[in-house]
Amino acid sequence: MGEIQKGRIEVKNFGLSYDTLDGPVEAVCDTSLHVEPGEFVSIIGPSGCGKSTFLNAVAGFLKPTTGIVTVDDELVEGPSADRGMVFQQYSLFPWKTVRENVEFGLKMKGQDRHKRGSSARTLLGLAGLLAFENQYPDRLSGGMKQRVGIVRALATGPKVLLLDEPFGALDAQTRVIMQQILTNMWQRLKISVLFVTHDIDEAIFLSDRVYCMTARPGTIKAEIKIPLERPRQQSMMMSSEFLALRRGLMSLIREESIKAMGGEINDLAMQGLSIDLHGQSLADVL
Repeated sequence: MGEIQKGRIEVKNFGLSYDTLDGPVEAVCDTSLHVEPGEFVSIIGPSGCGKSTFLNAVAGFLKPTTGIVTVDDELVEGPSADRGMVFQQYSLFPWKTVRENVEFGLKMKGQDRHKRGSSARTLLGLAGLLAFENQYPDRLSGGMKQRVGIVRALATGPKVLLLDEPFGALDAQTRVIMQQILTNMWQRLKISVLFVTHDIDEAIFLSDRVYCMTARPGTIKAEIKIPLERPRQQSMMMSSEFLALRRGLMSLIREESIKAMGGEINDLAMQGLSIDLHGQSLADVL
């Protein structure tokens, strides 16, 4: 018998509401999805649809109002080393070197210095950061800091890697390089990934499947399989297959973005205002 694969995420009938001064707000409702072991799955949707809220619940930082979240059939009841998390903001310890940052989780698990140092250096090598192992975070570029963050999340050997728009603050060229580095590391480590992004091209390039969420309260509008061959190369982004997927996802997101901004658009229409942006209507822009 082969080795049992680990890292299956199952979310069933998930909903999450929170209280505000104006009353309860429903962020996500009746959402179900799954990630198979070793699969790369992305979530996209309009701003404010609950993508990050959903990911934080899978991480164990938020408790569902309704429904359940499981990893390998075990109920998620709080944060765990089995689920590595990477945020958009750089979350490195500024007083620790690159290698010390990566070793931190292993040190907390009680691993001896030699073993955790060896593990950290192996992962830093995969990320192209070994030459910077003794540098402090303030000496690194944004892309390098985020690479360290990803390596640190992977160092403890999680079943699942959760990423919340990790490349959102990076310039376009660095972002492209980071996408390639991430997909290369994922293929080497064969870990399950759930990735939140607002970038459609990024979601297509990285993923096996993409879930598109509706406007708030967020739920799953569509599940799109990405049949592009692996390993992925940036040249694929100009292929007819990639562009067809892009058009389809853009259409889905545009519909939900218009819904999310529907109140503002309707108010302008009722006032008889005409908006022209270089010859395009507001609806065309959205």
